Amino acid sequence: MTQFTRRAFSLSLVSTAALVGCATPPVHAPDEVSRLANGITALNPSIDPAEALRAADIGINYPKVLRQQYGVTDSAIVHNIKVNAGSRPRGLCWHWAEDMQKRLEQENFQTLITHRAIANAHTRLLIDHSTVIVSAVGDEFDEGMVLDPWRFSGILYWAPTLQDEKYTWVHRQEVFAWKRARGILKASDPSSEPIPTS
Repeated sequence: MTQFTRRAFSLSLVSTAALVGCATPPVHAPDEVSRLANGITALNPSIDPAEALRAADIGINYPKVLRQQYGVTDSAIVHNIKVNAGSRPRGLCWHWAEDMQKRLEQENFQTLITHRAIANAHTRLLIDHSTVIVSAVGDEFDEGMVLDPWRFSGILYWAPTLQDEKYTWVHRQEVFAWKRARGILKASDPSSEPIPTS
């Protein structure tokens, strides 16, 4: 990479970080856990409202724990730069998705299942973005609820998968298959590894 290319790349990262840093995070209402629980329950009549409430509580509150563990003090993009530079241990979008999925799966839900999805994988202009989605057991990820803690640095963004205002989600395994077929899936990419069982 030439010095000019490195400088242009650095300027584009700083510009992107500045723009993303201006994005207004959602303001959670005092009843946000109840609102999310109702949204999850409404996905499918088979969902146990008590499980939806537990999932919603984790969705709203666990990202606050992760934010502290990751040492997040900036916007998501700025924090990504710090992780990639080695000054923060975790906090890339797939870290948030992985840790959220692990925490949700500790509940051993009987009526809910987690999925992983990726957006922007099919474009060279944008960076891949990962999230976790919850749905009723037997439903597909696109019938679920996006739980995205990365977008606003630990303040949960949530919406039905097909109603996400910013991202079009593709199942993670489909993205990996597409990348494998094109020879662009890195064998050492930890985000492509299955979630470890504990």
